[in-house]
Amino acid sequence: MNAPVPQEPQAVAERYARRAATTDRYSLLQPDVWQSLQERQRAEWQIWARLGWHDLPQRRYTEVGCGAGGALLEALRAGFAPEHLTGLELLPERHAIAQRVLPASVSLHLGDATSAPIAPGSQHVVAQHTVFSSLLDHDFQAALAAAMWRWVMPGGGVLWYDFTMDNPRNPDVRGVPLRRVRELFPQGTVRPRRITLAPPIARRVCRVHPALYTALNSLPLLRTHLLCWIQKH
Repeated sequence: MNAPVPQEPQAVAERYARRAATTDRYSLLQPDVWQSLQERQRAEWQIWARLGWHDLPQRRYTEVGCGAGGALLEALRAGFAPEHLTGLELLPERHAIAQRVLPASVSLHLGDATSAPIAPGSQHVVAQHTVFSSLLDHDFQAALAAAMWRWVMPGGGVLWYDFTMDNPRNPDVRGVPLRRVRELFPQGTVRPRRITLAPPIARRVCRVHPALYTALNSLPLLRTHLLCWIQKH
C-alpha cells in the first residue's frame, strides 16, 4: 500500500467549502431530515441495548469528524458522560461551533484525525458518521481506519454510518459499499444494517406527506446507508 496522500485533509476542507449551504436542505425542521435522524438514533441505541451496555456513563466514545457536535449531543442524551466523550474535527468553523454547544468537559481536537492524541486501546466506541464518503483517497481512508481501529479496546468497536452509492451530481463524495468496509477493518466482526430512505426520494415524498417516509423506507432496496457495528475481540 502506498503512503497516504498528505494533501487529502486539505482536499477534504476544500470540498466541504464548495458545499456551502445555500438552502435549508439539512435543517432538522425538514421532515425527511428529522425522520432519517431519528431512525439512525434508534438503530444506534439498539446496538447499545444488544451489547448489554447499561453502564454508558462509564464508556468512552470518540467521534471522527464530529462537525458541529450533533452526534456527540446524541451520545450525551443516550447516557454517555461528557468527560468520556472526544470529538475530532478537521474544519475550524465546525470545531468552533462544537466548542460552543458541547459541555466544556467534552474533549475536542482540531486537525487531521490520523494524528489525534488518542491512546491505543482506550475507547469503547470510535464513531464516524458520513466521513469516509468524503475521503476520495483510498490510502488515506485506510490510514484513518487503522487509527480508529488502534484506538478501540477489545470488546469495543467502530460505529459506522455512511452511504453506499455514488452521487452522480456530487463528484466530491463517493459511496462506501459493505465490501470496502470489510476491507478497511479486516480484523473486526462487521454487523451491518441497511437504513435511511434515499435522501432524494425522501425529500420528494415528504413534500407530499411525512408518513410516506416510513412507507417507502419499508422497502430495503430504497435504503442507501449502512449502519455497522464493527467489533474488536
